[in-house]
Amino acid sequence: MTQPSPPSSAAEAGRALLALRRELESSRLGLEIPEVEPIRRGRQELIGQIDDYLLPRLGQIDAPLLAVVGGSTGAGKSTIVNSVAGRVVSPAGVLRPTTSAPVLICNPADLVWFKDDRILPGLPRITGELKPQNRGLHLVEDGDIQAGLALLDTPDIDSVVVANREVAGQLLAAADLWLFVTTAARYADAVPWDLLRAASTRSTAMAVVLNRVPPEALAEVGRHLRAMLEREGLAAAPVFTLPETVLDGGLIPDAALAPLRLWLDDLAADAGRRAEIVRGTLQGALDSLDWRIEDLAAHVDRQRDGAKVLKSRVDNAYSGARSGIEAALSGGTLLRGEVLSRWQEVVGTGEFMQTIQARIGVVRDRLRAALTGVPPVAEEVKAALENSVETVVMSNCDRAAEQVVEAWEATPGGGPLVEAGDRGLDRSSSSLRDRVTAEVREWQSDVLALVAAEGASKRAVGRALSLGVNGLGVALMVTVFAHTGGLTGGEIAVAGGTATVGQKLLEALFGDQAVRTLTASARRNLMERVDRLLEAEAARFHGLVDAVAPSPSEAARLRDFGKAIRTVRP
Repeated sequence: MTQPSPPSSAAEAGRALLALRRELESSRLGLEIPEVEPIRRGRQELIGQIDDYLLPRLGQIDAPLLAVVGGSTGAGKSTIVNSVAGRVVSPAGVLRPTTSAPVLICNPADLVWFKDDRILPGLPRITGELKPQNRGLHLVEDGDIQAGLALLDTPDIDSVVVANREVAGQLLAAADLWLFVTTAARYADAVPWDLLRAASTRSTAMAVVLNRVPPEALAEVGRHLRAMLEREGLAAAPVFTLPETVLDGGLIPDAALAPLRLWLDDLAADAGRRAEIVRGTLQGALDSLDWRIEDLAAHVDRQRDGAKVLKSRVDNAYSGARSGIEAALSGGTLLRGEVLSRWQEVVGTGEFMQTIQARIGVVRDRLRAALTGVPPVAEEVKAALENSVETVVMSNCDRAAEQVVEAWEATPGGGPLVEAGDRGLDRSSSSLRDRVTAEVREWQSDVLALVAAEGASKRAVGRALSLGVNGLGVALMVTVFAHTGGLTGGEIAVAGGTATVGQKLLEALFGDQAVRTLTASARRNLMERVDRLLEAEAARFHGLVDAVAPSPSEAARLRDFGKAIRTVRP
């Protein structure tokens, strides 16, 4: 005889299961990648079995054995339950589904075990007459059911009503013993065999009732069913064959039912056998946690991998945007159009600057005049640069957003995220233009501060102050964008020469090395601001992924909980 688990061992296992359950509830499987739906169902089934079976059975190992009667539509489950009870306790008939609220029949002495929420805590208890609108667990006392064993009649496992199918699966996972009912016409159907295989992998104790078999087919059908059971590793399951017969008051005649009734009565009377069945099913359910948790953890790993792929699509697009912006800002392409014409008003063309030191007074006078204009021409240059930088950043960010959306729609898990995102996800965020403007203006202020700080040096202070920080700052901004890689033909000569004027002027005031340092610092400051803008744009997409993806440690935590249960399980 199998001995009950020591209370301390069962209590420790219960605590470990509760910890696992909390982790299962909080786990994220939000990324719509292949195989996610069966994994989600498996997680919910595992949570349900912890609630409905593992915790209750660990807490009360000596509670009556629960035999759950399950099977396909029209198999005769309720008729068999009624016949075992000797009266109609569960509705039966030709209309389907006949069983919507599960019916539990037990000896009056055992009712105390089932009245509370020890098992199936999510199902409210119903006593008395069962009404069609009732939803819950209908409890029926019957003295013809031996103490120590309870029968639970379930909805059809293939019911057309989704809620009924879900309840049937929930009840079968809570069984100490599954009494599978099928017929000669339907014993090979796919749906019940899927559940039989699941029960086999969890070592659930099982018996099979082959109902309504024509007398001439008893031997042949019985042999075939046993062969199928053997192939599925269920050869140990007893098979009870009930011949097709005329019902007596809605019940199967005693002679036909006798083998099944005798087996159930013997089981109820033998505490040792009951304990062995309970222990075997409990151990099987606990054993199944290993591979069920690993399946879930492995899928969590795949979710993490999928999230990384989606984020890499984002990073690639915005890395490309950064390269495009950097090339535009350092390739001379900004020194054209309005920017070029405004700057020429400040310094003129570069043709007369062959001897910049000799003509420094001329440039100084031009700058001073520009600064006192209405509006100062230097301010117009700054505004033109601001508009040009804004256009470059906006166009590259728009292109990056469009690339991300296209890439996500072609990547597992990405399409649903696009649908869940805000309208206009394939364009820059609505606030980007204002943020770009603010960053460029702050950058221009920083450039002026750089020039002011450099101009405060002893050697250059006089000349710098005489020319004005604003004009020198604009000269430095133009120098930052002075490389001519983006220009062609006459633009190169004009823009290049014009930009050189500003650079030569700065060098005359501050020296070559100082100008190189100032230019590098200003360019670095600008790109740091661009990086912040790009990070904020990419964060829109990263946030969508993060909202549904598992945490980095989730899979490891699941595996750790599985190890903890193995350590303390009875």
